[in-house]
Amino acid sequence: MVRLTMDLIAKNAGHKNRSEEDFEQYLQKITHLNLSDKNIDSIDDLSFCKNLRVLYLYDNQINQIQNLDFASNITHLYLQNNRISSIENLSLLKKLEKLYLGGNYITIVEGLDKIGELRELHIESQHLPLGEKLLFDPVSLNSLAKSLSVLNISNNNIDELEELAVLENLSYLKAVDNRLKHMKDLEVALKKWTKLRRMDLTGNPICQKPKYKDRIIVESPTLESLDGKEIQEMERRFLINWKASRAARKKNNERMTDEHAAYVQFSDSETPHLALPFNHSHSVKEKPDFLDLAHKQKVERKPAPRIRERRSQMKTQAWGFISDVKLLNQKLLFPRAPEEMKFSGTCISMYCMSVKAIPVLNVVTQQNQNCVNQP
Repeated sequence: MVRLTMDLIAKNAGHKNRSEEDFEQYLQKITHLNLSDKNIDSIDDLSFCKNLRVLYLYDNQINQIQNLDFASNITHLYLQNNRISSIENLSLLKKLEKLYLGGNYITIVEGLDKIGELRELHIESQHLPLGEKLLFDPVSLNSLAKSLSVLNISNNNIDELEELAVLENLSYLKAVDNRLKHMKDLEVALKKWTKLRRMDLTGNPICQKPKYKDRIIVESPTLESLDGKEIQEMERRFLINWKASRAARKKNNERMTDEHAAYVQFSDSETPHLALPFNHSHSVKEKPDFLDLAHKQKVERKPAPRIRERRSQMKTQAWGFISDVKLLNQKLLFPRAPEEMKFSGTCISMYCMSVKAIPVLNVVTQQNQNCVNQP
């Protein structure tokens, strides 16, 4: 394997035959160093490269981040496609702005709590153990909340984004080929990402949800591009108006439902309902005829004590009237004076109305009329 040393840098830079003094001056002035795909497995002392700004070490065999304390001025660090399993030894890189760690063996995003200027973090396609997902250290996320604007976490088995909502300055999120499937979880994060301009979620189950694109456009008014497609402002205005109209209709329907429920409750409290009996038969299961049951209950219902007493009084009065009918009938047939005829007719009318004996009234009245018409 190959170690990253001064000799390797000199060989790569073509300074093999120059003096040591010239080479040291060269290292002090160098700002960009490209040592990608050199089969490097470890980083040695590079303390002479004090003005290094950009370091390319991708496509190597590096298994640990180390010996970079000298590079206090470095802004771009490319370490993708190595064998790195932990993010460490970066606390002195105070000016680091872009960190590329894709294609490594990192399982937890941590060790970034001392880097206050990091703007881009690319940590896609980690070689994770089977069934596991990439995790995020809350301390590191909180330290990056105000600075990180670009985050690439594609192909890391991630199934939720709510914990990333603290990244309030995020403007571009790339989370392709993960396991995102809950719209509510995404909507919570979108409400916090008030500066989000681009987002790519291609290859996630959430993309198959109904109205997926429409809901995201409505929830994120600053979003300009979704899954590689530009969002038209006219489309956003239409969707926002449609959502507002739908919400108004829903609110109106709920209000009408509440009013109807209140009316029904009031009506139920004022109007008693007839309780229908249910006769269960073990031998034959038949549908009960509710009309017959109601009629039967109405017929068999026992009257209240007050009603029974009133009916008894009416029967007694009726028998009294019947005993008087014979006498009244004789007086009608043989009237003695007009006052007696009038009195007799009134009594017979009262009796007939009480016992609903209309035929008797008709017969007696006819007899009375015949007597009056006689000379």
